[in-house]
Amino acid sequence: MKIVQVSAELAPWSKTGGLGDVCGALPKALVKRGHRVLTVAPRYKAYEDAWDTGVRARVTLFGAVHDVGYYHCLRDGVEHLFVDHVSFHRPGIYGDKSGAYGDNLFRYALLSRAALEATFRVPLSEGAPLGEDVVFHANDWHTALVPLFLEAVYRPAGRFESAGSVLSLHNMGHHGTQPRSEFDGLDVAPRWLPAMDFDGHLNILKTGIALARKLVAVSPTYAREIQTGLGFGLDGLLSARQRDLVGILNGVDDAWDPTNDVHLPAHFSADDLTGKAVCKAALQAELGLPVRPEVPMLALIARLDHQKGIDLVAEAMPWLMRQDVQVVMLGSGAPEWQAFFRESERRNPSRVRGWVGFNEGLAHRIEAAADIFMMPSRFEPCGLNQMYSMRYGTVPVVHATGGLADTVETFSPAAGTGTGWAFRSFSAEAFVDALGWALLTYSRFPDAWRGLQERGMRTDFSWDRSASRYERVYAATIRD
Repeated sequence: MKIVQVSAELAPWSKTGGLGDVCGALPKALVKRGHRVLTVAPRYKAYEDAWDTGVRARVTLFGAVHDVGYYHCLRDGVEHLFVDHVSFHRPGIYGDKSGAYGDNLFRYALLSRAALEATFRVPLSEGAPLGEDVVFHANDWHTALVPLFLEAVYRPAGRFESAGSVLSLHNMGHHGTQPRSEFDGLDVAPRWLPAMDFDGHLNILKTGIALARKLVAVSPTYAREIQTGLGFGLDGLLSARQRDLVGILNGVDDAWDPTNDVHLPAHFSADDLTGKAVCKAALQAELGLPVRPEVPMLALIARLDHQKGIDLVAEAMPWLMRQDVQVVMLGSGAPEWQAFFRESERRNPSRVRGWVGFNEGLAHRIEAAADIFMMPSRFEPCGLNQMYSMRYGTVPVVHATGGLADTVETFSPAAGTGTGWAFRSFSAEAFVDALGWALLTYSRFPDAWRGLQERGMRTDFSWDRSASRYERVYAATIRD
């Protein structure tokens, strides 16, 4: 098949979180399975490995004609196009310290139109455009207008008659809501307004959900949850489209592999964990913590917002500080939680490190060094860090929601099964109880702990597995 993935983020060029990682990894897995894949994303800044194709497209939006350019890069067999327009050339992706950019609807409508134009305008590495017999794969609200423009602008003009469309739902918490008065700027017929209207506003995510041929939530449990309470008002529409909605877990990129991770001081595997001890000692030294191989190290790596359950970690911290543990936290976001990081370290300088910001190499080293990973998210569409943790022999303690429920099996001493602890009730008491079981198992039952590590490390979280399921979804969208 020929697949066109359209996204606001594309790692390693642009990324604020898991969306960028997923959109960077899935195309590589699809190419390995024999498909042709084109990604289309904004050119937020100059990328050294992307060259100007010289191709320009003219798009009418918001009462004006806009010229866009295309920069091309071929990497790992994937064709990448970056849409160039002055509106993308800003310090932030979605906004700055003052908030979201006021013209985000225009910016991402422009991206969506430019992606559709690219398939028949821009020659790729084989010397010709990809063509129109493609499947468009949009991601979250930013590109949820792709199905609208496909149906409202291009098919009536005789284009893309057999093309399919898929919308992936990475996070239902963001709808791209806009004033209804913005509708005229999209340059589509008035009959499409009902598909976009939600409580008197334009809801861009709703538009994609209503018009894409197939919908993918990023885990099976999340696919159920968004129909029954976590749909942020779109539960009914998602339930009505349940036959077209599937849940597919994200995979783990090959960059997260303890046998060859370039960020680690030593490598290790499920068969030989010696290198993990080396990584732990090295991180303790790097962060100025006492180098103690026997002390359990607990880790947290997260975007610091309400979704991630940082309040549970804050409530659990006094209890944790009564245990003989070390705690390492990395993340940025809400000022109150950044302050919590700093204050926790100030109060416990020999036991806590709270790194505010993000450092890719440090994130890898923390995953490799830690013994226990904390992920008490209120909701989690899929989650990647719990899968990274298991691959690195770091046992996760998670709230049983979304992809966390699908990936972490609670340890059963009697059966000798499980890969961590998944607590059901979202409360500090349930979180502390799960942490207590983890610490008890770590300190008193080393053979059971080794079993937890090995089972987690041997679990298949490959993108090949996920890509095979996407293939079936894509195939179901194509018209004969």
